[in-house]
Amino acid sequence: MTQNTVPLRSEIPVHYTWNASSVFTSYDAWEAERIAIQQSLAGIKAFQGHLGDSPATLADAMDAIELLHRRLGKVTTYAFLHHAVDLGDPTATAAAGKVQSLYGQALATAAFLEPELLSIGLDTLRAWIAAEPRLARLKSEDRLSHYVENLYRKQAHVRSAEVEEVLGMLADPFGSTGAVAEMLTDADFRFAPAADSDGRKLPVTPGTLHSILASPDRAARRTAWENYTDQFLAYKNTLAANLGTSIKQNVFHTRARRYGSTLEAALFPHNIPVSVFHNLIETFRANLPTWHRYWAVRRKALGVDSLHPYDIWAPLTGERPHIPYEQAVDLICAGLAPMGEAYVQTVRRGCLEDRWVDVYPNQGKSAGAFSAGQPGTFPFIVMNYNSDVFSLSTLAHELGHSMHSYLTWKHQPMLYSDYSLFVAEVASNFHQALVRAHLLETQTARLSSPQAGNGGGRAFQLNVLEEAMSNFHRYFFIMPTLARFELDVHQRVEQGQGLTADDMNALMADLFSEGYGGEVHVDRDRVGITWATFPHLYVDYYVYQYATGLSGANALVKRVLSAGQPAVEDYLSFLKAGGSRYPLDALALAGVDLTTPEAIEVTFGVLASLVDKLEALIQEAH
Repeated sequence: MTQNTVPLRSEIPVHYTWNASSVFTSYDAWEAERIAIQQSLAGIKAFQGHLGDSPATLADAMDAIELLHRRLGKVTTYAFLHHAVDLGDPTATAAAGKVQSLYGQALATAAFLEPELLSIGLDTLRAWIAAEPRLARLKSEDRLSHYVENLYRKQAHVRSAEVEEVLGMLADPFGSTGAVAEMLTDADFRFAPAADSDGRKLPVTPGTLHSILASPDRAARRTAWENYTDQFLAYKNTLAANLGTSIKQNVFHTRARRYGSTLEAALFPHNIPVSVFHNLIETFRANLPTWHRYWAVRRKALGVDSLHPYDIWAPLTGERPHIPYEQAVDLICAGLAPMGEAYVQTVRRGCLEDRWVDVYPNQGKSAGAFSAGQPGTFPFIVMNYNSDVFSLSTLAHELGHSMHSYLTWKHQPMLYSDYSLFVAEVASNFHQALVRAHLLETQTARLSSPQAGNGGGRAFQLNVLEEAMSNFHRYFFIMPTLARFELDVHQRVEQGQGLTADDMNALMADLFSEGYGGEVHVDRDRVGITWATFPHLYVDYYVYQYATGLSGANALVKRVLSAGQPAVEDYLSFLKAGGSRYPLDALALAGVDLTTPEAIEVTFGVLASLVDKLEALIQEAH
């Protein structure tokens, strides 16, 4: 195998790429719109200082700002996705830089809106809403809208118009730390190839790493993992300084907006108590013995004396069902059947006709998978599909995000077209859990190898259980561990302590050692650099939401499968709510309460049952 095995972007068939022309017909059309938006900013700026003049002026300004955000969303989506699918394309890189600059300018230009709304006062605002029909967006039945109520809730942290303008202008330069990490690790890094047990070279890239780690060849897994982490270790000081700068930026925003801590600053905008974060960490630590048990089961299944981190993704069966993309869509749609025909057909059309999905790996494509878009575009997905159960599950996950966006944009105005990361991870993990339940129940015989005989069903069950454990490992082990790391390093910077690469690596290695419980060998240097391999840490206190999302998702799947249509309607109400409610209130519509540790405990029960099933299958084989 050589580097040429990973195709060039130009070699990917068009029907497996995202539908860029549905957003703009060409770069020229995109550039014309970008320039037009830039020129329109002066018209927005003209409203500054005048929102209190009259209800009509306020309505005019809100109409103009809403249109600005809608147009900005389209140019951002187009540039960002072109860059993501080919990081080495200089035209796409330049476009991403232009739109990031424009985005910062637009935020700064419109930053006067909320301070001036607050200065109008509640009594006057109520009277204006009654007098001007175009301000109906600020009313919800017989009360002020969620947007206005939330604005006044956040009033203590909204600064003067001048300060807000400066903070808006900082969006561009402060956004560069994550971009620097991405360009360094995804575009500039060149990883030494792995070598399998026969000495054959295997190209290591962010897009190919996990397929090698899922290989039965231990030598390939070991060398891929070592060469991948060693490249990050070679730049540990640069990466640590870059992440440290990002953390300092978070501390700056915390103090500029007068929050008590970076954790409070990150959770307050969505009205999430810090206790939700601490509930997760405490419940996670209390349930680590479940993970310790899993490591022991996996070691026995693989028949190795010592389990290493590169063994965590190793296959437990030699049979891997080959699942073409179109078949994956069929299986996902079958698993989503409890959600109703309209829901399923929207998913199918998005995957096969409207080209929501950029499907396959190519050279220069960003690692991992994500859903992205804005009102006026499709809810696009960028992924690296590898024709197996794991890729099927990733596609289901991202479609959960995309359906959340699709239904939000369909049922909410621009004001509520976005939703928090906290609820987003519920929707994505809900899809995975629902599809997984379907696969375990119904697809065993069909997808098993025809040569496998009675063992085929067992092999497919192992594949699905491996995918489930991989999913839980990422969201219910890695992410809470990174959340603990994130809290610690933020607190160190808040307290004025220094933060070096060696400090970060030692902390990370300690946290993993606790999580592995002596059942997994810890190479402290290579395990310690794990933090640098996760760009998620450039989004403040993002990672814990994977674990809370997984918890909410498993609770809701159980409810949908047991209660049927009423539970489905409740869940759809949650998806349609978008940003019109606080995240915890939106989830209450679906029937789950994440203010207590209960859902996390329930999900650890699900994890324990998966380990039980896995252990039983392993014992059968022995």
